[in-house]
Amino acid sequence: MDTEASSLTTRPPLRSRALATEAVHAGRDDLAPLGLHAAPIDLSTTYPSYDSLGEAARIDAFAATGARPDGPPVYARLDNPTTARFETALARLEGAGSAVAFASGMAALTAVLLARASIGLRHVVAVRPLYGCSDHLLGAGLLGTEVTWTDPAGIAEAIRPDTGLVMVETPANPTLTEIDIRAVAHSCGSVPLLVDNTFATPVLQRPLELGARIVLHSATKYLGGHGDVMGGVVACDEEFAGTLRQVRFATGGVLHPLAGYLLLRGLSTLPVRVRAASAAAAELARRLSADPRVARVHYPEVGGAMVSFEVFGDPHRIIAGVRLITPAVSLGSVDTLIQHPASISHRIVGEGDRRAAGVGDRLLRMSVGLEDVEDIWADLCQALSADPPARSGEAAGASGVLRSGSPAPSSVPSPAPSTTGRTAGQEPRPAVR
Repeated sequence: MDTEASSLTTRPPLRSRALATEAVHAGRDDLAPLGLHAAPIDLSTTYPSYDSLGEAARIDAFAATGARPDGPPVYARLDNPTTARFETALARLEGAGSAVAFASGMAALTAVLLARASIGLRHVVAVRPLYGCSDHLLGAGLLGTEVTWTDPAGIAEAIRPDTGLVMVETPANPTLTEIDIRAVAHSCGSVPLLVDNTFATPVLQRPLELGARIVLHSATKYLGGHGDVMGGVVACDEEFAGTLRQVRFATGGVLHPLAGYLLLRGLSTLPVRVRAASAAAAELARRLSADPRVARVHYPEVGGAMVSFEVFGDPHRIIAGVRLITPAVSLGSVDTLIQHPASISHRIVGEGDRRAAGVGDRLLRMSVGLEDVEDIWADLCQALSADPPARSGEAAGASGVLRSGSPAPSSVPSPAPSTTGRTAGQEPRPAVR
């Protein structure tokens, strides 16, 4: 029924539309002529064709360019009308020529690495911190890649003739450290810069406009937004998208049509959800920065719904003490989540590398949801109070509140200082993670 969607253009419409409008309408522009209001779900795994010679020609064309076949799909591993709608919408929101969806964020990153390695460019330059599994995939060499870890200032020097990719995540998981994308893109020269934009989303940041050439999302997070769908997506130009489609077809990391439907539906409320949760997160960051039980608060200049903070006491008691907030991995849902990165999301990263990247043992990461901020704060306060009062009082009395950029007290392991984060009390600009 929905075969028209498989050939949806990924080019922006002639008349530019606001992001909130695109979020609602992109990928759905053809529904009214089809007599539909809600996007349909195409669950077919295969599609009938009585023209085998024509099918052969279409398959040859896909093998040559990776472009979506004209007409109805051939096989679900090659293309699907429902997931194509989500890809079209996400490309519009990121200002990209195309987007290619995958079964997870890690499947999406894997496809990018394989696509670059397929032309002999196996070396990656990367800046920590990254999401723990991204760090592990690069560092373990599971795909035959070699990585050079550096800080943003060292990117140009780290690039080699066989460098196929520079990868950064900003705001970074879990410290929320920010990187100047435009400056880094300049340092990359002709090497593509990949920005993991999962935390900021296109609502707060559009890396392609700042010089990046590839944008990665764990769509499981804010794009889906309700903790009930897993997916990943890469926004890029059509040439690279063709290569990614070929990798996806060969490796099978496809997004299920039902997931594509849920992600497309999630995009329609993305701007509203991100802005509402960001306002609550900024307020919680302000209150945490004034709390004597909290050593340091990390909240990014770009804003967003993520807050990380280091405590004087035992972070595991806080995890065990929440009642409204959900202690769980992942982020970007409508409910507030909290987790201990050193134990979970970044456990797979070596302890020395974790600490050097600022992921200390007393760091907690909170994904702020859509609950009333007073209810979130009340739950957080009672959980912070679960630590023995004398212990918290001693730490606070000895060193006061530690703000971003301040020296750490001797009794608390000192993480690497963040020079690109911001003090939690400042207002944001408008505008297993």
